[in-house]
Amino acid sequence: MGRARESPTRESPTRECEFTDRPLILSFASLSSPLRLPLPCCPPAVPLGFNLMDVEDELPTAPPSANGGGEASLVAVSGDQFDLEAYAAQYSGRTRVARLLFIAGKCGSEPMWLDALRLAYDESLKGEDTTLHHDVSARIAGRLGPRYGVDLAWSDAVERRALMRKDKLDSELNGYRTNLIKESIRMGYNDFGDFHYARGQLSEALKSYIRTRDYCTNPKHVVQMCMNVILVSIELGQFMHVSNYVSKAEQTPEDIDPVTVAKLRAAAGIAYLGTNKYKLAARKFIETGSELRNNYSEVIAPQDVAIYGALCALASFDRSELKSKVIDNYNFRNFLELVPEVRELVHDFYASGLLLPGFARLGAGGRESM
Repeated sequence: MGRARESPTRESPTRECEFTDRPLILSFASLSSPLRLPLPCCPPAVPLGFNLMDVEDELPTAPPSANGGGEASLVAVSGDQFDLEAYAAQYSGRTRVARLLFIAGKCGSEPMWLDALRLAYDESLKGEDTTLHHDVSARIAGRLGPRYGVDLAWSDAVERRALMRKDKLDSELNGYRTNLIKESIRMGYNDFGDFHYARGQLSEALKSYIRTRDYCTNPKHVVQMCMNVILVSIELGQFMHVSNYVSKAEQTPEDIDPVTVAKLRAAAGIAYLGTNKYKLAARKFIETGSELRNNYSEVIAPQDVAIYGALCALASFDRSELKSKVIDNYNFRNFLELVPEVRELVHDFYASGLLLPGFARLGAGGRESM
């Protein structure tokens, strides 16, 4: 009995990704100009899986791997290739710690993941989230020496201050309610939102920020409420909330300042990215104004806008769109200049004459020229 012939397989460009409830690192290992650095992504889970046989406006999530783990290998990164401190400096607050912990959990270089844990530990002591500090300390597990264990004195002091602060906020808010002072009630709920967010109590923070909605007396208050809800919703991975409140902010009757407009575009891009709507995500990132600069470091860095926008465009734009909306786009070019590897990737990919929609058509038997 003859052995069945094995049909030849053709490997298509792969997009390897790992995702969890923290930032995503992508490796475009098969491209002609591979990216060798970890690429940042937004704090919540963003399953970025590409199916080359079905690339239209929206791209489906890639199926899980055969081993059930859904994990792909990552290129090991050494400290010589990647300046961890410079990377972390692009972000602030909870996002900085989240990204450092993600790198520590995924990096194949022991010196780098120890450095990431060390930086995360030091950063955790600057905030008021004792749970996060305990989590960082548990991940270190004594590998950095006794100095990097749980700081019980710090934790106790933070908890005492938090209890007193909460009692004070409660008392003030009850007084505002009794006197029916609308603006004070709004500020009271907003202060509670800030308090819970700093403590890492995201669901409570979201509730408090949303409650300010009924006490907003002008468009500026509405925009502030929307930005607060967007911030927490991004970290929670509630992307429908993000999209809804971006729309609410954009529909306010007064003009919004350019920095806030840029933040809203970036937030909308993250929301579309998180729901696998890559073409819409690309458009929003490309529309993000240069005013963003480092003004949204609690969520995203300008370098991220370049990376997310470019990769989503490569995944979903046709050749003419890539040229007009990315390569010839003066505003987006300013972002791409911040990440030369991605800029070169876009130009090299365009020069090759191949785009992902072209791969899809060829795979389906089409003969359309790119």
